[in-house]
Amino acid sequence: MHTVPRRLLLALAAGGLAGCSDPGPSARVRLATGPRGGPYATFGSRLATEAHRAHHGLTVRVLTTAASVENLRMLGDGRADTALTLADSAADAAAGRGTFRRRMPVAALARLYLNYLHLVVPADSTIEHPAQLAGRTVSLGAAESGTSTTAGRVLATAGVRDVRAVRLGLGESADALLRRDVDAFFWSGGAPTWAIARLARRRPLRLIPLGGLARALRGAHGPVYEEVSIPAGVYGTRGPTPTVGTPSYLVCRSGLADGTARALTGVLFERRDRLAVPDAPGSRLDERYAIGTGTVPLHPGAAAYYRAAYG
Repeated sequence: MHTVPRRLLLALAAGGLAGCSDPGPSARVRLATGPRGGPYATFGSRLATEAHRAHHGLTVRVLTTAASVENLRMLGDGRADTALTLADSAADAAAGRGTFRRRMPVAALARLYLNYLHLVVPADSTIEHPAQLAGRTVSLGAAESGTSTTAGRVLATAGVRDVRAVRLGLGESADALLRRDVDAFFWSGGAPTWAIARLARRRPLRLIPLGGLARALRGAHGPVYEEVSIPAGVYGTRGPTPTVGTPSYLVCRSGLADGTARALTGVLFERRDRLAVPDAPGSRLDERYAIGTGTVPLHPGAAAYYRAAYG
């Protein structure tokens, strides 16, 4: 009877262990997203599914919220572990400014995709530029949303005062415009955004140009704002509409375990084809775009993933 040398047994055992799949971290993570049915909630649900498929011990619970500002407050008081947010709100939270009275313990996992600020009016409206919103009823977005923060800054930068502001979510804003309860509404999201495209089929609409405002916004609030254009033909428009662009971030508590942060970041890129959201066309889930999170520091676990994966 032949015996197998002990050194060979050890080598085989080591090889077998190396071939086992890594079970990944074991954790329960609460992800604050946005309104039910919206792009943040859709993205969050897909991320939760793919995270569990990739790491069976990793469970992501999706929380529906008003979005950015509420999400960041939830990170601060421990009601959430990760969150989706507009970049300007995240920068305010990290610095403890604006609507945040103290610094929130926030770190970034990735910059995800660009949002386009929409200022929507009926096609037959007499409003042609932001200054004509004075004295009008305008929905700035849901309370505690990133859209509301950006819209307020745009109005202030454009010198618009005496707006009768209401705080409605996207669906409520679209319905209110259809009933003529509001004269205009703001929304920050993809282009096209499905709810606005559906509204345009029911009532012709226009987008008010917001070109030239990003530079002033950067000077007042930081470098997260971009000059962008909503393409011609979107919502039936004849030409491109210059506006303000703001990225979306996936962020987390600064104290989130490094292994969990690294695993979630890996899911973003290794399963990116299953995370696409119709309301976020042109999502740029690549490492060069993702690491540009400005004044919001990358979480060490996310940074470790980028170093290991991309050098």
